[in-house]
Amino acid sequence: MTTTVFIPRDTTALSMGADDVVQALKFQSKAITDDITIVRNGSRGLFYLEPLVEVMTPKGRVAYGPVQVEDVESLLAQGLLDGNSDHPLYLGFTEEIPFLAKQQRLTFIRAGIIDPTNIDEYIDHSGFSGLTNAFAMLDQDNDNGRQAIVDEIKTSGLRGRGGAAFPAGIKWQTVLDAKAKAPEQQKYIVCNADEGDSGTFSDRLLMEADPFCLIEGMIIAGLAVGASQGYIYLRSEYPQAKNILEQAITIAYQQHYLGKDIQQSGQTFDLEVRIGAGAYICGEETSLLESLEGKRGLVRAKPPLPAIEGLFGQPTIVNNVISLASVPIIMEKGAQYYQDFGVGRSRGTLPFQLAGNIKQGGLVELAFGTSLADLVNDFGAGSYSGKPIKAIQVGGPLGAYLPEHQWPTELDYEAFAKMEAVLGHGGIVVFDDSVDMTAQARFAMEFCVAESCGKCTPCRIGSVRGVEVIDKMTKTHQERSEKSTEQLAELNTLLVDLCDTMTDGSLCAMGGMTPIPVRSILNHFSDDFVATTDKFNVKETN
Repeated sequence: MTTTVFIPRDTTALSMGADDVVQALKFQSKAITDDITIVRNGSRGLFYLEPLVEVMTPKGRVAYGPVQVEDVESLLAQGLLDGNSDHPLYLGFTEEIPFLAKQQRLTFIRAGIIDPTNIDEYIDHSGFSGLTNAFAMLDQDNDNGRQAIVDEIKTSGLRGRGGAAFPAGIKWQTVLDAKAKAPEQQKYIVCNADEGDSGTFSDRLLMEADPFCLIEGMIIAGLAVGASQGYIYLRSEYPQAKNILEQAITIAYQQHYLGKDIQQSGQTFDLEVRIGAGAYICGEETSLLESLEGKRGLVRAKPPLPAIEGLFGQPTIVNNVISLASVPIIMEKGAQYYQDFGVGRSRGTLPFQLAGNIKQGGLVELAFGTSLADLVNDFGAGSYSGKPIKAIQVGGPLGAYLPEHQWPTELDYEAFAKMEAVLGHGGIVVFDDSVDMTAQARFAMEFCVAESCGKCTPCRIGSVRGVEVIDKMTKTHQERSEKSTEQLAELNTLLVDLCDTMTDGSLCAMGGMTPIPVRSILNHFSDDFVATTDKFNVKETN
């Protein structure tokens, strides 16, 4: 009887030595049996256990991890291929691992379960069911069918998962209603896969673990608004995602899920992967479109909106990976099914990503409404260092640093907005009590200096001045002169005024959001701000 072993091939597992574990297992298992099949699945997102090795048993998949090459011999000797529980790395049935069992997986329901480039496995796990339902809507009447698909997305309450949280259905409706300056097929679907926020990896994990889900979501979006061409604008630092996506797209063409007359429906949709320019600003939708057109990634003034004049001047849907990958389950299960998850105006689920100084890092998909404290403590198990957690940054490098009294806040867009914070892409970075909060404030401004497109003055110049002001505050504090207290107060006021100018005057969210982490540190960690010496290579004054 053939034994099936699953070892992920996503970027995180590979970086932890998964390929070496595969080779060791192939070589050493020959002495036991030739009846072994190794499936390179996607990761389940339990990154603290990678490489995670799973073995199929009559009762289900049993997990071991984290497995290193030196563990393979003892694992085989103690019955790995039979799912034996005697080895110290034995974790039990994969689905019963608490980190995974407590999640509410909708978008990531297949992640880590299937071979990401096996389209038959995708179909066997409800893949393309949403597309089938979309075709059924179009069979009645093309125009009414398109509207029915868009209405389903609107009713579901799906909001963009890229950070702005704009209702996806409203964006789709705008593109559907827009009149193209060229034939109807010149409308476009663009997937923003330029995932660049610190602590984020959900887009990458989805593309590497379940690429057909993204492809299906983009096809449905194309059917909904009458777009026949799609592009995935992929971050250049994701070579593994590129390889898997391109394999999946090739297979989708071969199986007639892409191209002309998709599944004999009379509908057409083509899809390409385009590699990003390596600039953080290209994660902003208009800058992305400029780059996709072969230009320098500069932010466009709005209006006109991309939904009206987007790629090559045509109506364009720009959604990120998780937004589009959420579409198939909405179309499969129905809008109300998705709507039943979440709280308030934040419906459905969000894949939260635990990173930084965290004991159990990885991806946690939950309905909106759980608290940040529960997420970090129940799933993350506290800090990796064992020291008390001091600050948690949510929403990427432009997100707020949250102190302990804000951790009970529910994870939903409106609750975070009320405390001048953002959920963003769901990235959560944890810092213990050794963190230098002045360095973090300076980093926010310095990050903007490096990543600003340079088009507008508040962002381009304001961030440079921000670094200078924080450096001057540090130097003034170190001098400890009679006037230092007065000077620090003046510099603090200047920094606050600078943040206000950047927020109110910047062309896009890059400059507008850079002050968020700085303000949060001034408001909640003021006792630590410029409270230590020897920062940023500023020389001590005698």
